[in-house]
Amino acid sequence: MAAYYVTTPIYYVNDAPHIGHAYTTTAGDVLTRWHRQRGESVWYQTGVDEHGTKVQRAAEAAGVSPQEWCDRLVSQAWIPVLDTIDAANDGFIRTTQEQHRLGVQRFWEVVRDNGYVYQADYEGPYCVGCEEFKLPGDVVTTDDGTIMCPVHDRPVEMLSEANWFFRLSAFTEALISHYENDPSAIEPVSAHNEVMSFLRQGLRDISMSRSSVTWGIGLPWDEKQVTYVWFDALLNYITAIGYGTEPGSEQAMEFERIWPADVHLVGKDILRFHAVYWPAMLMAAGLALPRKVFAHGWLLVGGEKMSKTRLTGIAPEFIVDHFGSDAFRYYFMRAINFGHDGSFSWEDMNARYTSELANGLGNLASRGTAMVERYRNGVLPAAGPPTDAETHLQTLLLSTVERCDERMLALDFAEGIAAIREYVEAVNLYVTEQQPWALAKDDAQAERLNSVLYTIIESLRAICVLYFPVMPKAMAALWQSLGAHAALGEIADQRIQSTAQWGQMPAGTVVSKGENLFPRLADADVQS
Repeated sequence: MAAYYVTTPIYYVNDAPHIGHAYTTTAGDVLTRWHRQRGESVWYQTGVDEHGTKVQRAAEAAGVSPQEWCDRLVSQAWIPVLDTIDAANDGFIRTTQEQHRLGVQRFWEVVRDNGYVYQADYEGPYCVGCEEFKLPGDVVTTDDGTIMCPVHDRPVEMLSEANWFFRLSAFTEALISHYENDPSAIEPVSAHNEVMSFLRQGLRDISMSRSSVTWGIGLPWDEKQVTYVWFDALLNYITAIGYGTEPGSEQAMEFERIWPADVHLVGKDILRFHAVYWPAMLMAAGLALPRKVFAHGWLLVGGEKMSKTRLTGIAPEFIVDHFGSDAFRYYFMRAINFGHDGSFSWEDMNARYTSELANGLGNLASRGTAMVERYRNGVLPAAGPPTDAETHLQTLLLSTVERCDERMLALDFAEGIAAIREYVEAVNLYVTEQQPWALAKDDAQAERLNSVLYTIIESLRAICVLYFPVMPKAMAALWQSLGAHAALGEIADQRIQSTAQWGQMPAGTVVSKGENLFPRLADADVQS
């Protein structure tokens, strides 16, 4: 079965991860968990970029070798953060791995044999922070004549090297045609328009090697040169899944099964590398292009892009230790429209945690399970004939699942979550209006109380499945509390497509009130 293949960018290891990195990884994790919940084969890939000037200088400043620097940061920071945010990635690649090195060298040999690599001199501005050769329109000049990178607000370095060049200019028309024929290959629309504007100016050939850098993957035909870090890093998307391995081997067959990527998730600041350079490289090697590049916006703190350079980076564990990983995942997917810039504030997250999770979903789960324990000794009763109130919730669930599935597949996580949240609110309103605590006082209303209790638990069953890709720990706990694990099996095996089918919870299921899913939190000592 072909895999639904999603990638994050591979992150630089010049420093520890901040919540901007975790934001991208969480989005990919929610997306791939959703597709798994639909019964699809999935491959979710992330990893780290360990080469280039920026990493080399960070290691030198720390007094260690680049490899020691990378090994320490990867083991102590980059791999642990995946557990911090509950990422269920299938692969983690490091560009220092031998499989990647061999794949990169094989790829550029193919591209060179195909006539798209030549030797020439390069002279011009280079930003170490971006690891990018800058075009004239990519820099700004101050009043004193200093040429600056606007992304990092630092002076660029002027380089003069004899390098090997990639014939990027040969793919201008092919890329324009590709994106005109398939506009959805770049999303959102603003990103598509930006790339098309850049392409229509005409592409220039770009250096694909460096002679002044030693920390990188050497060119197989020129021992004095290493592969330009981006033309090394971009290849992780194929080397990680078996490109360049022995034809007919298991790894090579995996590559055929998984490639092309269905979605490359990237920040908008690296869109050009992924939507221009990368597909041109693939064309030069005769490989299929990714189906979609999705460029999300910047995560802002105090109005500035999340950045270690500008000291606005916040460690993910700082937030997770206070709110929990489920609330972290929920907040960043719910509060920010994916594809647009969004701001993080401690106050906003605390307010949403309280109103939407603790008072909303958490309260519904707590009182629903507690009432089954109190009024029916923890045994889920059979429902009596439905009234308009129950029929309304059943009908609403159908539209909720349909709307949520559509939005999540479109990477519109905020709207997908909003659909679930509105259903939670509808069930909470149902509880308030039906007043099961009042029904419990009247023996003549026993059958009616049974219907209300069943409706609450059955609604929670559906909510649990829909929210599982977003909040896996909390929903797994609620699934156990509902007795659904014993009655219906693993929550991960429940399918989105059948979630709206009413009446799946069997009468007689043992329901228990577990710990509060989203307990009240004390004020944090430090706020952002």
